[in-house]
Amino acid sequence: MSGDTVHSSANLAGFARVITDHATFGYIGDLFVLPEHRGRGLSRRLMEAIMGHPELQNFRRWMLATSDAHGLYEKSGFRPLAAPDILMERHDPNVYAPRD
Repeated sequence: MSGDTVHSSANLAGFARVITDHATFGYIGDLFVLPEHRGRGLSRRLMEAIMGHPELQNFRRWMLATSDAHGLYEKSGFRPLAAPDILMERHDPNVYAPRD
C-alpha cells in the first residue's frame, strides 16, 4: 500500500481521497475498491492509512457520505449525524452533463 492507494501487482485496486483544511476538518470524498479486489481487507487498510496519517490527526470533525459499508466506517469511529438539522447541502446531479 502506498499512501492512499492500494495496488495489485502493477494495477490499481483501490483508492481513497480526503479533502481537508488541515486544521479542523476532514472529509472522505472517495473510498473505492474495484469489485474483483473486494473482500480482501483493502477498504479497511485504506481507512487505517487515512485515520493514521500524521497530517490528518486532531481534526475536530470528520465527515463522509455513504450508502453502504457503514460497519467499515463505524470501526473508525464514524456515527450517524448527531444533529442533521444543522447541516445543509447544495447538490447539482447534472454538473458533468454536456451543456448546450
